[in-house]
Amino acid sequence: MNGTREKIVHFIGSSQKDLKGLPEDVRYEIGHSLYMAECGLMPDNAKALKGHKGAGVLEIVENDDGDTYRAVYTVRHEGVLYVLHAFKKKSLKGKATPQKDLDVVEERLKTARAHYEANYAPKKKKASAPKRKKTKRKK
Repeated sequence: MNGTREKIVHFIGSSQKDLKGLPEDVRYEIGHSLYMAECGLMPDNAKALKGHKGAGVLEIVENDDGDTYRAVYTVRHEGVLYVLHAFKKKSLKGKATPQKDLDVVEERLKTARAHYEANYAPKKKKASAPKRKKTKRKK
């Protein structure tokens, strides 16, 4: 890391508050991983989010005192990192992310997309109607 930030970071919904509610050690590790992602690097504890269709949505996984914590973010949008969700995994079905958390991610991904389009996406030029040639009318 050369100390320069390459991306702007936005927290969607309650993700920042939820992250602050995690245990201190977990918060530190997730924060460091988000900083690495912000600098354009791939953190060791990040991987593609399973159960989510499409690329560019990643999760950071941290274990602490027998519990698993996750933070989900996306780098789909050029120059911007959106933190979508932070939570303690409560699924009893192995490593799978609970459906309710996947639903939260999906909704916040839509919010992030809209925010990006409104604030950062290159403005598309509207197609103008072709100009007509003026012709003289016969009387």
